[in-house]
Amino acid sequence: MLKRILPVALVCAVIAGGTGCKNGGEFKKVKGIEYKIVTHGTGKKTAAMGEVIEVHLLAKVDTTILGDSRKQQEGKPMVMRVDSVKGSGQWQAVFPYLSEGDSALVQIWCDTLLKYIPPQQQQLPPWLKKGKKIEITLKVAGIKSMADYQKDMQEKQASMQKEMQEKAAQQAPVDDKVIQDYLAKNNIKAQKTASGIYYVIQKEGKGPNITKGQKVSIDYTGKTLDGKMFDSNTDPSKGHVQPFSFVVGNGQVIPGWDEGATLLKNGSKATLYIPSPLAYGPRGAGADIAPNSVLMFDMEVKDVKAGDAGEAK
Repeated sequence: MLKRILPVALVCAVIAGGTGCKNGGEFKKVKGIEYKIVTHGTGKKTAAMGEVIEVHLLAKVDTTILGDSRKQQEGKPMVMRVDSVKGSGQWQAVFPYLSEGDSALVQIWCDTLLKYIPPQQQQLPPWLKKGKKIEITLKVAGIKSMADYQKDMQEKQASMQKEMQEKAAQQAPVDDKVIQDYLAKNNIKAQKTASGIYYVIQKEGKGPNITKGQKVSIDYTGKTLDGKMFDSNTDPSKGHVQPFSFVVGNGQVIPGWDEGATLLKNGSKATLYIPSPLAYGPRGAGADIAPNSVLMFDMEVKDVKAGDAGEAK
């Protein structure tokens, strides 16, 4: 997905009506903005309509930073499509004049921005004052055709997927031992699936097992193996005491839930012990779920439906 930085997008929305910049000298005007190439890169390729441009961006008014792509993108450039700019005052109008490696400066006067703000709007940002100007510094990291960009993204996703699978394979035996030790210590007899989920059925439900594509409603409490509760829809302290619904197998929940649901029937009560590759993996989740955490869920199936409508048999 082509990404934009919110503070800069906000600036663009405000200035869409035009800028009326008045600088001269090395600055050139295009579509109501003024720009100049500060440093020419070594790349010969100039951005063309329909291509993808990768840019680092810093937008500021005096010392007030409005947007910094290096910080907001974790050092990675923004990725945007080069399109024809119809309105006046959009900084993206400079793209067709940039080449790989170029550094450019775009200037927009705050005086003009104020002309396009409705009089009833209050609480303007403190940087938006007459006589001030927005300076947007751009550094072109790359220019690609849309086809090349999509190919690169597919290759990166495939590489990331492979890396995740390799890490999951390394973590699986570690988690399996953690679960086995926990079960032995607590004298719990559980069954194990081929993927590594351990489960205990406390109450057998009625009818067939839940299948992929069915919509289920579940009451649950999630804990780490040290007994710390991180979420629940039955404990009022978590603030959401209604059954949780999802379509099985659609990736709406962690993989361990998608698989775990198929072990249950309508009305089943069970406890699942889910290894980290089928939960939140090496990333973890917030402050309560550390990376590579095995999770335990007490679950009760409250309802099962066929897809989005119709009760399951």
